[in-house]
Amino acid sequence: MATPHISAPDDAFAGSILLPGDPLRARYIAETFLEDVAEVTAVRNMLGFTGTYKGTPVSTMGTGMGMPSASIYITELTRFYGVRRLIRVGSCGGISTDVKMRDVILAIGAGTDSQTNRTRYNGWDYAATASFALLRAAVDAADGLGIDTHVGNFHSSDLFYNSYTDALEVWQRMGVLAVEMEAAALYAIAAEEGAQALAIATVSDHLVTGEQTSSAEREGTFGQMVKIALEAIHDVEGA
Repeated sequence: MATPHISAPDDAFAGSILLPGDPLRARYIAETFLEDVAEVTAVRNMLGFTGTYKGTPVSTMGTGMGMPSASIYITELTRFYGVRRLIRVGSCGGISTDVKMRDVILAIGAGTDSQTNRTRYNGWDYAATASFALLRAAVDAADGLGIDTHVGNFHSSDLFYNSYTDALEVWQRMGVLAVEMEAAALYAIAAEEGAQALAIATVSDHLVTGEQTSSAEREGTFGQMVKIALEAIHDVEGA
């Protein structure tokens, strides 16, 4: 089968997939954490791979940045390739002062300034939430690995360069832990397609302190969230 944005055989993807924004991060995940890896798609250099983790089939593929790009790949993966469990593994900007650089956050839900979910949900506000089974498995996996995590809400923004001067104040007042650009769309599409979804992100910069990481660090050093995601998939599939 070939969709407009993925050229791969019908059985190219596993039932579970890790979705970083950066396709090079997908390659890093495949080469570092998976066995028996094969590249299954490279249309527009949006790389996708399938392998195994502890014997469990797992795929990983880039989605690009932002909800419009991610929505294309998430929809095609679920609707045409039968992917049933999707975990975003990405970076986020810290908002809460309780969140520090390189902390791992599991998103129980995601608010958004995007209109995509309202369009999908008849103009109403949709509660974009994680799959409880994946969230519970990820919390258990993090505990088993000895990795401290935060569980709370993201804000998924359509704008990386946000011109709203009071945005940070609003997010902090509502208890949002971090801002990123994909989770709300992931959760809504997964619900629409009958799939399970979870967003895990590592704090790569902080909107309060001004701290930042480099692109190279974001690409190759955020292994903790990947291990949590893979262990969660392994546990859910083995349950």
